[in-house]
Amino acid sequence: MAEETLGLRERKKRQTAMRIWRSALDLFLERGYDKVSVAEIAAAADVSKMTVFNYFGTKEDVLLRPMEDHASDAADAVRGRAPGESAVVAVRRQFLAKVDERDPSIGLSDDPRLLQMRQLISDTPALTRRILLFQMRGIELLTEVLTEETGDRLLAGVAAHQLVAARDAVILENHRRLLAGDRAEDIAGDCAALAERAFDLVEKGLQGYPGSA
Repeated sequence: MAEETLGLRERKKRQTAMRIWRSALDLFLERGYDKVSVAEIAAAADVSKMTVFNYFGTKEDVLLRPMEDHASDAADAVRGRAPGESAVVAVRRQFLAKVDERDPSIGLSDDPRLLQMRQLISDTPALTRRILLFQMRGIELLTEVLTEETGDRLLAGVAAHQLVAARDAVILENHRRLLAGDRAEDIAGDCAALAERAFDLVEKGLQGYPGSA
């Protein structure tokens, strides 16, 4: 019974978070991000202003939290890689698995709501800046993992920048094509090959980094 109660509670929390997100996106699209307050988002979602802050923290978080939940993806791939596997191979393998799954987090979804969100981010300087901070967070997390393993923070940072940049370049191209009107399924057909080329380029430079201790 306890597990069932916990499951119901978690489902309700997720439903509330989704309702807040959808309400916020509707308001942002209608009036512009800067002209919408947290109080107005709360009213539209039929929750209190405090509930919005409890779930998301800030107005930017309301919109971008689903994306930022993936900040640790590259770090998680490297931390959990098989013995003897390089960082490049681990991140490449994870990314290609996401391509196979048509994962929305790498820009492979035709969901109109996600497309609207991407356009809103492109049109809103405050949100664009926040995305840059999110990307830097991904680099920091991967740097920490590689530093723990090698003890060399400088080279760890160099490697992390290259790996995250390769991922982000492919994701950015996916988003560009989505906003241009291409279908996600058509993009996915090219994405794997593009990712292979990007990670091949990085692998030539890192040459098996970090290697065995």
